[in-house]
Amino acid sequence: MQTYLNVVQIILSVALVVLVLFEVRSSGMGGVFGGSQTSLIRRRRGPELLLFRITVVTAVLFFLVAIVNVLLVG
Repeated sequence: MQTYLNVVQIILSVALVVLVLFEVRSSGMGGVFGGSQTSLIRRRRGPELLLFRITVVTAVLFFLVAIVNVLLVG
């Protein structure tokens, strides 16, 4: 069981790194199309919102698997 949790945690960690890198890359795309990012508050729309939500869900799953993994070991 612990081996499967470790594999799932590795897969989630790689997915989380990739998602965060995509999210950082997509945040700069507003300037390409004439948008300015001078304000501190900006709304995510369309694919950017979907990417943000997937990143949050992946992060929550990663921490849940980590907690379950620790509880099973100790």
